[in-house]
Amino acid sequence: MLWHDLLFAHWPVSVEALREHVPEGLEIETFDGSAWIGVVPFRMTEIGTRWTRPLPGLRAFAETNLRTYVRHGGKSGVYFLSLDAPHWLAVMTARWVFHLPYHLAAVESKCCGEAVEHRSVRRKGPRAELVARYWPTGNVTPAREGTLDYFLAERYRLFTTDRRGKLWTARIRHAPWPLQPAEAEIESNTLVAAMGIGEPEVEPVLRFSKLVHAVVWMPERA
Repeated sequence: MLWHDLLFAHWPVSVEALREHVPEGLEIETFDGSAWIGVVPFRMTEIGTRWTRPLPGLRAFAETNLRTYVRHGGKSGVYFLSLDAPHWLAVMTARWVFHLPYHLAAVESKCCGEAVEHRSVRRKGPRAELVARYWPTGNVTPAREGTLDYFLAERYRLFTTDRRGKLWTARIRHAPWPLQPAEAEIESNTLVAAMGIGEPEVEPVLRFSKLVHAVVWMPERA
């Protein structure tokens, strides 16, 4: 698949605020003493398996993720708190095959010059939406190991749990993120509050990435 026009919007939070939302088998990773939570809106295209052409009806759609960062068995990765997508088949497939907490939502993302306008509204449950306009403000700068950008972005594994509470992991392959500094006008962000975590009280760390080609392996028991 191809991932387009991503915004990485991150806030520091306490480990205690996240602990009840992350399985006990996973260690919540910290940077400078804080855990981090990220809202990531983007678009996906050319979605398919390694053995088939892009799937009809699932070739492209926008998505909004809420994530944090964890470690298990000496391996670092991403833990998704929620994922919102507009296609019911994609939502059900991701829930059953990858055990990911997808929600059906109305999600639209469009480019307006260099800016991206993204709107995501979950269809059921507590109010969970992201309405934002964002754009890059500088040159591409690869993340250097040991920096916050590297901690937040350069992760090539995800962790999740199934309905029985069993822990699963899947490998992710893509080139290093082509990160750019970014600015954003966030009109509404209730994704964090919908989890019962509380609204961030500081300005987010913002990065933009134009495009990566990604491959996600099938999950296996962690």
